[in-house]
Amino acid sequence: MDSPLRNFKAQIFQALAHPTRIAIVEALRDGEVSAGTLLAQLQVEQANLSQHLTVLRAKQVVVSRKVGNQVYYSIRDRALIQVLDLLKQYFNAHLNETVAMLGEIDSQERR
Repeated sequence: MDSPLRNFKAQIFQALAHPTRIAIVEALRDGEVSAGTLLAQLQVEQANLSQHLTVLRAKQVVVSRKVGNQVYYSIRDRALIQVLDLLKQYFNAHLNETVAMLGEIDSQERR
């Protein structure tokens, strides 16, 4: 049942299986960002950010480059942004369905 491709996909989703890591990827949507800027934008502890970036680097979701004492991060493949955008559309569609269903329940209870 397992295949190398399925394992690769699972590793990517595991890397994204934390809200902070998704926030990091979203913060890199428009291009390269320094670790200091990420720290300020995400308002997390430095050690926490470092741990999440380590996971994202290990799973090859992000790449880094060092300039002096500053480290810059970027998304390895922009296709990941499209995946996250598609997931957002998926969640919104299901959220809209749920809201409609709740509206029907509410109108039935008012009768």
